Amino acid sequence: MTDESAVNREGDVVLIHYQEKPAAYARIEGINPDVKKEWYQVTLLLLTIPAQSVTWILREEYINGASFTMGSQSMRLEKVKRVSTGGAPEDGGRPQGPKSTEKASKVIAFKKQH
Repeated sequence: MTDESAVNREGDVVLIHYQEKPAAYARIEGINPDVKKEWYQVTLLLLTIPAQSVTWILREEYINGASFTMGSQSMRLEKVKRVSTGGAPEDGGRPQGPKSTEKASKVIAFKKQH
């Protein structure tokens, strides 16, 4: 049985490891069957500046974290776990504020330095 939390899907963010080192984040934009049986065309939006879109042809196990090589270089996709924001908002979509056992989040403004 497959652990659904370990399966990467469209919309998931992954950390790309290159030669066993974290290299870049990407969002999975699409996973479509390739002409080769059991291979998939995986479109990734590389979250770099500027953002770039690439399509890699991978097997399902590679999409879900198994190591593979590309141009003789070791590669791996690691799923980035989603951060919980404390559950679904109540009262018509407005958050009720932090629970007594949770710390309140602090908003920090970015200020231009002169």
